[in-house]
Amino acid sequence: MTLAEISRSHGPSVAAQMSEIGARARDAARVLANAPTAQKNAALRAMAHALRQNEQAILAENLADVADMSRAGAAASFLDRLTLNPKRIELIAAGIEEIAALADPVGTVIAAWDRPNGLHIERVRTPLGVVGIIYESRPNVTADAGALSLKAGNAAILRGGSDSFRSSAAIHRCLQEGLAEAGLPKDAIQLVPTRDREAVGLMLTGLDGAIDVIVPRGGKSLVGRVQEEARVPVFAHLEGLCHVYVDRAADLDMARRIVVNAKMRRTGVCGAAETLLVDKAVAASHLKPLVEALKEAGCAIRGDETTRAAVAGVTPATEADWSTEYLDAVIAVGVVDGLDGAIRHIDRYGSHHTDSIVTDDAAAAERFLTQVDSAIVLHNASTQFADGGEFGMGAEIGIATGKMHARGPVGVEQLTSFKYRVRGSGQVRP
Repeated sequence: MTLAEISRSHGPSVAAQMSEIGARARDAARVLANAPTAQKNAALRAMAHALRQNEQAILAENLADVADMSRAGAAASFLDRLTLNPKRIELIAAGIEEIAALADPVGTVIAAWDRPNGLHIERVRTPLGVVGIIYESRPNVTADAGALSLKAGNAAILRGGSDSFRSSAAIHRCLQEGLAEAGLPKDAIQLVPTRDREAVGLMLTGLDGAIDVIVPRGGKSLVGRVQEEARVPVFAHLEGLCHVYVDRAADLDMARRIVVNAKMRRTGVCGAAETLLVDKAVAASHLKPLVEALKEAGCAIRGDETTRAAVAGVTPATEADWSTEYLDAVIAVGVVDGLDGAIRHIDRYGSHHTDSIVTDDAAAAERFLTQVDSAIVLHNASTQFADGGEFGMGAEIGIATGKMHARGPVGVEQLTSFKYRVRGSGQVRP
């Protein structure tokens, strides 16, 4: 179905607007694919400067977004994801500068070899083209996604959440200011200028071939819709059903620090732990101190029978609790039969996002890291490290939980494809 046909059912104004956005993005992508590294980096540094210079204007727009969301009765964790302050704006600007400092992946020779017939073959990184990013509530994604796409030589079409509409627009103006200062087309990073949800559906059709890949970053319903309706490849970012497993060989003080941080540092991020699993071999010594530490930090507990027997005031866990991404100060706690029991539980209820083991047993750690089939697995570290910035990538568009093309933090390298360059000296195939 073409956009002209879609316009009859979706409204001509939205369809025409999105068609033009797609065409402009495709034109910009051709320029970016051949843009010198120095020019891209100059644009990124100018974006960071513009964000700092326009801090007060961004905060004013964000304040209006937060007020609307607060009046709508949003949970505190969702308000936290939306809220900007001077420190967070500085982190966004610094993240863009970190992206500028990264090696340019475009043109990198991944592998090279010679054939017996004299042909020299190279596998070389190339831009994807036009990346469509659909996200909710987090205005920082506007900067992260735009900057990462640019560094990888891609044009970006950003469709932010309605809740962060003003904040995203204010940040986007800074990104375009940086592009213009470096002499790159402003259409290299476009923000869909409407809250109309029909724009999402139009993006999922690919805008008549303009979009090469879609990256969804949001809740289960958004990602589900994108996966169901998309007519272009998708880098899926599923919900973060993250686990911390405290093994029988875990140091209690270390486990306490990791568990509280994994759950409570920021409850609204996808790397926040949603389930704590404790080996039954140390339930008598470790379970109560861990649960009480979480309660003291303000976390509500949904526990299995053993947990409820060990600690008073724990709400009974239902079957649904083991597969719920709370994104709030709530955690499910269960006792499992050793490492095998933990792996079985994570395999059954997890989302293949991020899972951690706390143990001093090196063999147990290696089994967990090898056998848990998640994009990110950790040993003796908080799940809150599930972040492109913490991986040294400068930033990320999201955590890809699928297995095709990209997995884990989606940074500049994951936003490239490759092609083969073959050099000969007159060879013909017999």
